[in-house]
Amino acid sequence: MPYQTVKGTYDLLPDQMVRFNMLADLFRQFLNLYGYSEIKTPVFEYTGVFQKENDTSDMVTKEMYTFSPNGKDSLTLRPEGTAGVIRSFVENKMYASSEFPVKLGYIEEMFRHERPQKGRQRQFTQMGVECLGEKDPLIDAEVIALGFFFIKTLGLESVKVLINTLGDSESRLGYKKDLIDYFAPHKEELCYDCQNRLEKNPLRILDCKIDREADIVKNAPKMRLTDASAKYFEDVRHYLDVLGVPYEIDDRLVRGLDYYTDTVFEVVSTNEASGSQATIFGGGRYDDLVKEMGGPQMSGIGFAIGVERLMILCEAEEVFDIKKSLDCYVINLNRDPDYAFAVAEELRSNSFSTEMDYYRRSLKAQFRASERKNARFVLIIGEDEVKDDVITLKDTLTKAQETVKREELVDRLDQLMEDYYE
Repeated sequence: MPYQTVKGTYDLLPDQMVRFNMLADLFRQFLNLYGYSEIKTPVFEYTGVFQKENDTSDMVTKEMYTFSPNGKDSLTLRPEGTAGVIRSFVENKMYASSEFPVKLGYIEEMFRHERPQKGRQRQFTQMGVECLGEKDPLIDAEVIALGFFFIKTLGLESVKVLINTLGDSESRLGYKKDLIDYFAPHKEELCYDCQNRLEKNPLRILDCKIDREADIVKNAPKMRLTDASAKYFEDVRHYLDVLGVPYEIDDRLVRGLDYYTDTVFEVVSTNEASGSQATIFGGGRYDDLVKEMGGPQMSGIGFAIGVERLMILCEAEEVFDIKKSLDCYVINLNRDPDYAFAVAEELRSNSFSTEMDYYRRSLKAQFRASERKNARFVLIIGEDEVKDDVITLKDTLTKAQETVKREELVDRLDQLMEDYYE
């Protein structure tokens, strides 16, 4: 029996890689537009990088791939991007030699042991950003705008921005007490996970996949923000308005990781193709993570985009208008391929993507091959062409055909390209 992919993993076939690279290339353009530098961290870290004391997130408690290769060190395959970036930021003392804010972006493979479903795999790719430095609502709004305008530039229309605030430490302490007092008499009505969350992090109950739609959760008390936290959230909303980013306030949005403070946000799809996995990307601000990693007291904000889910939505809304094309296809009608082989390599060395026939097929078969590869130019080389050191050149767009001296071929192709795009 032939081998198959491991459950929760998948192959990216050539056509899909074209789409994947298109998304990655556009994301890198946005990183550059907003002043971000790309960073790459190891695929596995010490478990403590991801697992913090009293962390109740599903990712930490249920989904991490953790192993001990020597029976001593506990290592974990990277389940998310932020923690590894912060570890690198602190370890390499980027806070001591950088102009603030420090803006870092990544496109990395992640691993989580969860139930595979459409748009959710055990090995997956995230594109994300982290902006580190002083806390400022301007930065929060800009980070949200970066992600939102990236999505809109792709051409996705069925999206909306959800925002919320988790408040500062004083707000959260008061809210934690309010939630414990509210949920404690109804503990048995909560799912097993939420019963465990009640004392450690009751905010996570509001975002529970199981209890989220229950009346007891819907009727939970709202957070009472300190004046400073309320003003901060007001300013974030103001700057989103200035940038032209539409949003809705979702006061039950808490995100899935326990280190977030103040601003949290998600961009979600309203397209039916997203199924139950409607979140395109999400993130938030974190005030204490840098210090917890051994760095100075410093705030940060970031988000991560699930690439696989994004590809599904792009295909559903037909934003991929991709037809892979070739510059030149060399048709060889000679028994001896030397001349055609040399011409093909000469074209490649001059930056023309080129393929040729290797199997000495008929002229008709080779023309069909050039059409399947969507070649802009077809170069026909027969015995007469070899003898006269020329090439018969056909432009598939204009249908014009001409004979070109070999030493003039590159210049002629350049000219035809320029004439077409003028």
